[in-house]
Amino acid sequence: MADDAEALFAAGTRRLSDGDLAAAETLLRESLRLAPTLAEAHANLALTLEQAGRLADAEASYRQAVALAPGQCQILVNYAGLLASQRRFAEAERIYLRAVQADPQSAQAWTHLGVLLASCKREAEAEQCYRTAMALAPEFANARFNLAYVLLRQGRYAEGWECMEARNWLAATEQALALPRWHGQALAGKSLLIGPEAGHGDMIQFCRYVPLLKAAGARRVSVLCHPPLARLLRTLPGVDEVLAVGDPAPADSWDYWTPPLSLPHHLQTRLETIPADIPYLAAEPALVAAWAARMGDGAGRRVGLVWKGNPRFENDSERSLPSLHTLAPLAGIPGLRFYSLQKGAGEDEAGDPGRPFSIVDLGSRIADFTDTAAIIANLDLLITVDTAAAHLAGALGKPCWVLLPDYQTDWRWLAGRDDSPWYPGVVRLFRQPAGGGWSPVIAALAAALTGFAAA
Repeated sequence: MADDAEALFAAGTRRLSDGDLAAAETLLRESLRLAPTLAEAHANLALTLEQAGRLADAEASYRQAVALAPGQCQILVNYAGLLASQRRFAEAERIYLRAVQADPQSAQAWTHLGVLLASCKREAEAEQCYRTAMALAPEFANARFNLAYVLLRQGRYAEGWECMEARNWLAATEQALALPRWHGQALAGKSLLIGPEAGHGDMIQFCRYVPLLKAAGARRVSVLCHPPLARLLRTLPGVDEVLAVGDPAPADSWDYWTPPLSLPHHLQTRLETIPADIPYLAAEPALVAAWAARMGDGAGRRVGLVWKGNPRFENDSERSLPSLHTLAPLAGIPGLRFYSLQKGAGEDEAGDPGRPFSIVDLGSRIADFTDTAAIIANLDLLITVDTAAAHLAGALGKPCWVLLPDYQTDWRWLAGRDDSPWYPGVVRLFRQPAGGGWSPVIAALAAALTGFAAA
């Protein structure tokens, strides 16, 4: 019977790895019927239920697994992760501490504890956890990558950029490009391709390095990006060509390729040397004129709004506003005309008859970032959550107010600042107070906007 239970457990685990959650649950439960004390089966059932969104059931299974195997580090780490995902931070911390006590040599356990502490803004403790993990397992890239977030958020760029090189999402791009990676070698007479990476905002923020690469002697600098960005990035000073993913490959190749987030490391960017020659992107004059006609004439300052980001982003539930109605306190401010640049999630709210104030829906007519740039060029101010629109407005030199969450604030906005050295004199940051909540942010925004309207 024990052999049967082990076989079912193995089969259920394979189904879990394949993403077949229903089959995994069936097999694991049958395994537990035959062997109720098999801790690993309880743990994998918990993981299955967690992935299915049945969190209460998952927690019950984790508790059974921990009761049966209180010293199994991996079970404790997975259980703590479930608690942390529900923001039950104190409980999660206690379980993570049990995990590192059960296996003090586990770099993974120390790293997960560090992530939790960093999320709670206990960054000195988080840093120590990451460094412990790195000392235990120098090859464990996850610890170094998470340390990068702490260091970059604090403006400790020398080590922060170096640690960012441990990120692990570049393998597919590297394989597709089949080019040597640039690691800071001399560029005199060489050609370099900047490949796509992460989100649109990353490409907009870090394409600024093209002129520096040309100044370093690069003969040819090209950019490969996702199609909605290609036309916009062709306005970048110094760029020789911009290719969209899916375009036919050019006949001539490049000497090297680099992901954009590696450029600050190889060009040794520090807080005081951030290349911030603003603007470094431009809207097309003909499109600016076309959008001006669509936006219409009238009294009042033009304010654009973006209240949601991509829902697939890991922290989107924190960075995006619940809805346009969250901005209702802006309704009574005189002297303003609001325009929606919202695309995708939340786009339909601009046309909802129950919207909290009058707003012109432009988002539904935006085709790509050249349209967005042309609209922004016609605005007096853009107000946005932390999404690509913020970086586009900054790169265009247009005043932009960015609303930031307290939980896992993105590293690029640094800590404790209401401005951005990446977009000096252009971007103003409105941060949630400790513990989160949008109401204080919107109140501060409304006060500032009242002054802006009257200026």
